[in-house]
Amino acid sequence: MKARTWLLSLVCGVVFLFAGATASQAADTAGAPEAGTTAVSDEAAPAAEPVYAARGADSCMRCHDKGTPLNMLNTAHAMSGDSRTPFAQHACESCHGASGEHMGTPPAPGGRRVSPAVVFKGDRKSPPEVINKVCITCHENGMRMNWKGSQHQSNDIACTDCHTLHTTKDAVRSKQTQPTVCFTCHAEQRADSYQYSHHPIREGKVVCSDCHNPHGSPGPKLLKEVRVTETCYNCHAEKRGPFLWEHEPVHEDCTICHNPHGSQNARLLKEKQPFLCMDCHDADNAMGGYGVNPGQTPQHGKFYYTSGDRSCINCHSQIHGSNSPSGSSFFR
Repeated sequence: MKARTWLLSLVCGVVFLFAGATASQAADTAGAPEAGTTAVSDEAAPAAEPVYAARGADSCMRCHDKGTPLNMLNTAHAMSGDSRTPFAQHACESCHGASGEHMGTPPAPGGRRVSPAVVFKGDRKSPPEVINKVCITCHENGMRMNWKGSQHQSNDIACTDCHTLHTTKDAVRSKQTQPTVCFTCHAEQRADSYQYSHHPIREGKVVCSDCHNPHGSPGPKLLKEVRVTETCYNCHAEKRGPFLWEHEPVHEDCTICHNPHGSQNARLLKEKQPFLCMDCHDADNAMGGYGVNPGQTPQHGKFYYTSGDRSCINCHSQIHGSNSPSGSSFFR
């Protein structure tokens, strides 16, 4: 009886010892990283806060005390009394980023000082997405709300490619100088502005931004309005209508007949009349009705060979639309 009791105790002890060893091994395995991996703490180390210059702009002005950088003090960005401006926050570093290494590390002999966190101009200019992120921090609303996804943003245009910040007069915001900035890239439109017929851009009466929003638009070609015609109507309201008799190209798209940037033909027309009209109204075109073929009526036939100064609109004078009950042919 005693031998049986002793044997039972021995077996139970072995079972408990094996179970305890298995549980301990499982706990160790759960807490240890897998082979080839690095243990990660439950809480990620917090990112280091940027350290800005204690004296703000005064620290920068120790070196940048003349020339273009000094002009910043006369701009709207430097109004420290306005809480929305960069100088009301971290001064120069609000835009250039915390630049302790730039200020605290002297350049090596014959070398150049370490660049600030963000550089807007020059051979060490930061990538466009870095520059634009700084500007969009404050300038995202209003006319700039469609910047993301716009043609300029998609083509890696940086804000500072057009704008000059350290100046009291930004060239792209002046009617006299804005076209020169735009023509830096848009050479074809610059050539068109020298055509016989052109919008008065070179005369300083019209600028590119009167029709286009360079910061993005829901319409085509960065136009300020959703449709071409709506953009043109901002100045040419008399062509808007509504008319009793509407000329379809007018309602659809002004650029069907006109080249808005310039043309060698009068009134910005893409072709000289009557050839422009014949693009739609020839004898073989289903849209033509009365064509300009000599086989048609004599008054149309003579324009097939010769065209005067006004050609078709000698008779069809209300070509953009008519409100006369008898104006179906745009005579009146």
